[in-house]
Amino acid sequence: MRRKFLGIAMATVMGLSTVTGCATTTVEEAGEAESTEAPKTEEAKSDDTAETTDGAEATEETADAGEAESTDGSSSDSLTGNGDKTLHVFLYMQEHEKKIYEDLAKQFVDEHKDEIKELVFEVTTQDEYNQKMIANMTANDMPDVFYVGPAAVRSYADNGYILPLDDYVDADTMKSVWGTTQEIYRYDGTNVGSGSLYALPKDLSCFAFAYNKDLFDAAGLDYPDPEKPYTYDEFVEVCEKLTIDKDGDGEIDQWGVANADQFGMTPFLYSNGVKFLNDDMTKVNVANNEQLKEALTFYTDLTKNGLTPSVEQDTALGGYQRWLDGQVAFYACGTWDVAAFMDKATFPYNWDLCGWPVGPSGDGKSHTWMGSVGYCVSATSENPDLAAALISKFSTDEDGQRAVSGISTGESIQLPNITDLAYGEFKDAVNSGKVPYASNVDVIFGYFDGNDHYEAALQETDYTYNGEWFTPFWSGVFNIKNGDITVEDFLQQVEPEMQEALDEAIELQNSATN
Repeated sequence: MRRKFLGIAMATVMGLSTVTGCATTTVEEAGEAESTEAPKTEEAKSDDTAETTDGAEATEETADAGEAESTDGSSSDSLTGNGDKTLHVFLYMQEHEKKIYEDLAKQFVDEHKDEIKELVFEVTTQDEYNQKMIANMTANDMPDVFYVGPAAVRSYADNGYILPLDDYVDADTMKSVWGTTQEIYRYDGTNVGSGSLYALPKDLSCFAFAYNKDLFDAAGLDYPDPEKPYTYDEFVEVCEKLTIDKDGDGEIDQWGVANADQFGMTPFLYSNGVKFLNDDMTKVNVANNEQLKEALTFYTDLTKNGLTPSVEQDTALGGYQRWLDGQVAFYACGTWDVAAFMDKATFPYNWDLCGWPVGPSGDGKSHTWMGSVGYCVSATSENPDLAAALISKFSTDEDGQRAVSGISTGESIQLPNITDLAYGEFKDAVNSGKVPYASNVDVIFGYFDGNDHYEAALQETDYTYNGEWFTPFWSGVFNIKNGDITVEDFLQQVEPEMQEALDEAIELQNSATN
């Protein structure tokens, strides 16, 4: 039966991202949600707002029929036309993202007002999205448009929740987007990367590294060279000079760096050549992984040596807020964070982008991970043509991409999905100051494209049936930082738990496909 394994096919928005830079992950037993990419917790949220898209005023036919907003931060807008068809869109977004995408939805209703009776545009928080999607699946009452991520494509397709888009999307259009997103939403019944297309990308995102230029100026230090990322040793040397007791009370109140283990740790590890799984992603390889041992020692020593806030200090006030308060010199920056960091009311400091430090056992490049989330169409949608047209508006329409990237709105929530637009109008708008952005924007492009200094890829969790095998790792690292366990003992202890979770994911995959 199509719903035989309901719990396999639950996806949640993270992000990063969007990611957003967001990605999605699966949930077993229809009750446990676990994010594997930049989570949209307080670490990745901001209260900044965006201008509406130029020339997108609704007509009388497309005027809002009302907006309902709950106390949990979710809202539902009803956009009406003169037709007889309905669409329900259910997404997770930050507030400033919602403003831009809702305006695109209004444009879409205006363009299709003779077809559309009502478009319900529902946006909520990550946690609420998880719970509502579980309820929707249980009740077999899916929205017409919702999110799916690379890690969830197989489970959603295997269980019949999402519609193949091959008959609805022009092949040449897909060739215009970033190469990574041309592949990660395809599935042939066995492997992700080939076969039918099941989603259009909301975005492609990555975590670059941000640094506070004002703190560098105060310390009399040269800014990081975007063409020459720090080595591990160079990064420690710089962080030592930026870790300061500013008020002389004997307590550190400015740190070199702050890290979030769930999403800010892996770039340090990847930059030392670390892989957690074997090539066919069936075996966990951490217990006897010398590159991982070396990189994890470096990473946790940053905290043990006082160059980051301690676990206790981080619990009291997270790294994201400390970054906003000017207390740390380096912090992760997702493509979705740029608008907040460029807003002087949110971040009243000068800043720029650089690469993550390079480990001694890597390939000499700075590595980070890419993330994405995609728009999919429900297999039970009564109006799949219209739903597919809407997600094309959000994902591959040039004017829509000008809006979300800031070319026409002045505030960037992501890079354009269309590569020619990204390298052309977007970069021109950044260079001219039309789109406020970090001047070292080429760091992000370097990660996206790969060059002599930078490389990025999806995480291994995006290629397994779910990402729960990685949870024991990232959630246990704080014990090393606290000095409760050595790196070597931790890796020996955590491998069996990770392998058990990976085996369960493989079993779920085999059950669904068989």
